[in-house]
Amino acid sequence: MANVKENKKKETSGIVQNYLIAYNALQTIGWSFLLYQLITYYLASNNQKSLYETVKYTVIIFQNAAILEVVHAFLKLVSSNPIVTVQQISSRVIVVCGVLMITDSSRESLGLPLALFAWSVTEVIRYGNYTMNLLGHVPYIVKWLRYSTFIFLYPIGVTGELLCLYSAQLEIRKTGLLTIQMPNSLNFIFNYQHFLIIVMMMYIPFFPQLYLHMFTLRRKVLGGQQPVKKLS
Repeated sequence: MANVKENKKKETSGIVQNYLIAYNALQTIGWSFLLYQLITYYLASNNQKSLYETVKYTVIIFQNAAILEVVHAFLKLVSSNPIVTVQQISSRVIVVCGVLMITDSSRESLGLPLALFAWSVTEVIRYGNYTMNLLGHVPYIVKWLRYSTFIFLYPIGVTGELLCLYSAQLEIRKTGLLTIQMPNSLNFIFNYQHFLIIVMMMYIPFFPQLYLHMFTLRRKVLGGQQPVKKLS
């Protein structure tokens, strides 16, 4: 009986391992393609589409696929802190789904290329590191990039996100998009511009916390302490 349970546990563990390898490999490929789209867009001299129109399907698919990381953390498929994972993923999902997909001004903002550059480089390295870790070998250069490039990529990404959010809330102030005014049958009021302003304000406490968290992980992984098997 014990052998049967042990075999089932090993089988389940193997399925989870293969799933995580496939997930992280696909994310690596997806974000690599987005980085390729971004580079070729700015190298081309006669773009027929805007930057957002060029990358929209890629960024929507692969950024929203990151929501699965929250699921992985809560199901304990990985050792990542679920709360930290939610903090890391939620702001980007809001920017993509709640800003870029519905407002023109955010798509024309300088924040878009800044965010896309920081996101894509970060994720190619991060998911690549995870994939290699699951396969059993991570070259030191990949590990170093994973825990070093965030030093300048995080501030660039946050700047891009905030610029997109700022542009979007200015547009929503004029259009009233997704805003519910009184009176209505539900006796409910919601101001989407105010919601985006609150989201922007949340960066004040959360960004320093996440940034310092990454420095802590960097010391653990690159500073000679016991390596962390799976990190956010």
